Amino acid sequence: MPMETIRHSLAHILASAVQELYPGTKFGIGPAIENGFYYDFALPSEALAKEGLSSDDLPKIEGKMRDLIKKNITFKKKSVSEAEAKNIFKNQPYKLELINELKDKITIYESGEFTDLCAGPHIKTTAKINSDAFKLTKIAGAYWRGSEKNQMLTRIYGLAFETKKELENFLNLQMEAEKRDHRKIGKELDLFVFSDLVGKGLPLFTEKGSIIRRELERFIVDEEIKRGYKHVYTPELAKVELYKVSGHYPYYKDTMYPVMKIDEEELILRPMTCPHHYQLYASKPRSYKELPFRLAELAKQFRYEKSGELTGLIRVRSFCLADAHIICQKEKAVEEINSVLDLIEYVASALGFKKGVDFRYRLSLGLRTDEKKYYKDDKAWDFAEDALRHVLKKRKSPFFEAENEAAFYGPKIDIQMKNFAGKEETAFTVQYDFVGPKRFDLSYTDNAGQRKEPVVIHRSSIGAIERIIAFLLEHYAGSLPFWLSPVQIAIIPITDKQVKYAQALKKELRSFRVEIKDENETVGKKIREGEMQKIPYLLIVGDREIKTKSVSVRERGKGDLGMIKVDNFLERIKKEINSKK
Repeated sequence: MPMETIRHSLAHILASAVQELYPGTKFGIGPAIENGFYYDFALPSEALAKEGLSSDDLPKIEGKMRDLIKKNITFKKKSVSEAEAKNIFKNQPYKLELINELKDKITIYESGEFTDLCAGPHIKTTAKINSDAFKLTKIAGAYWRGSEKNQMLTRIYGLAFETKKELENFLNLQMEAEKRDHRKIGKELDLFVFSDLVGKGLPLFTEKGSIIRRELERFIVDEEIKRGYKHVYTPELAKVELYKVSGHYPYYKDTMYPVMKIDEEELILRPMTCPHHYQLYASKPRSYKELPFRLAELAKQFRYEKSGELTGLIRVRSFCLADAHIICQKEKAVEEINSVLDLIEYVASALGFKKGVDFRYRLSLGLRTDEKKYYKDDKAWDFAEDALRHVLKKRKSPFFEAENEAAFYGPKIDIQMKNFAGKEETAFTVQYDFVGPKRFDLSYTDNAGQRKEPVVIHRSSIGAIERIIAFLLEHYAGSLPFWLSPVQIAIIPITDKQVKYAQALKKELRSFRVEIKDENETVGKKIREGEMQKIPYLLIVGDREIKTKSVSVRERGKGDLGMIKVDNFLERIKKEINSKK
């Protein structure tokens, strides 16, 4: 029996339990989802007692579900007319709304005292359900049909697996994922904050968080310049006309911020950088000798994300993208895409992410029949998709294909990064664009003096800085590599007598980020505090260390390394910072 069918059936059992416990409930929908199920309800006000349901109510609902399962309830499917369906659900407004759309394709399922509007499939009887292998997990609010214009309903989520062991393993994984939640870590390590007064989805980086960000920015800019990119600065505002010419305005209008009328111009915050970079390229005639023309920028971008989709640093409304656009001859596109993937894999490796384990490639294709969403040029789409597929196959990279995920101007390779809980997000991307050059009349003169049209490779080497910080915090559970740690070394004098030595030591280690813990606290407490702050090295200094020009070293995750000469310790950390291990 497929787990999806069991999960869907459990959603109905959940609804049946709620119906018994809270008579008068209005029912929304209850599908199976990854690892479980949910159901949306509008509970009667008398049942809520003006306080609503809480997690304390879940055991009671769960118990009622188990009582129903023991009754060996049968799921019976029936086809009914529109009139019959409206009569059955006459007191269920959400079901009536769905019936009006279904018309003559209406089926219902009866399971004990509960009847639902549903296409199925379902299990034959509740005997197929393992009562020890499901659990209700949380209560949330959800707008009916996902629209903020509609009524807010109560959503109850549940998990379901084949065995109790699988459920327990998943719950343990979830507990670990909660510990690794970058929002929790960011607060504990004082890295970033959000302010209601500033606005949703607009992170504020503290001094420590800014260090991580700055290290990543320096790393990627230096690496890109080494690889032939020209780093530039372009404005975060532009005329709306720029995005009308590019074609972004109709496609991305709903995720762009409102137009600002300044003097005689209509300006908008940019959601992407490519049209700006095209203007730099088009500022003078270009020869084939200048190609590939690689423009890169740490570009501030702004996109309207719905408030319900904002997630810490993963999904924000203002972000900094390590963006670049490579303008090149069509016949050089594969070579450039390979170079981009070389860079991406180098960056991922330097950050500690493993291909095939922490990330994989998605070949995002267009849906040719959707001419409203995708630029119509089948020949160009065929060439571009084949080029990207060829690159991935030749590199023997793990990838999968996804239709209808392309940009409107061409296919792309998305680097899908997994968080600790296994959820994938796009971290970096490589896009093939055969539309931009046409819209902006970009050209170059070839070696025969002929005017030719180039193609554009859009790419992000490290993704959005905010998002990659979130990935890193969760990947390392806050214990960032030495080169990225906001505080790399903490010196802990045993008594006030060693403070002067600690200050001299800090001066000797001035190439690194060092702090002295000279608070009036016990050494044990200072060590615990340093460990809680995930500081890579704690150096304890007393009279013995002063006498031998040494430090007693505690390394994060390894504990006490004993007494080490200062010169030897300095040599050790220099190697560590250079290798970025």
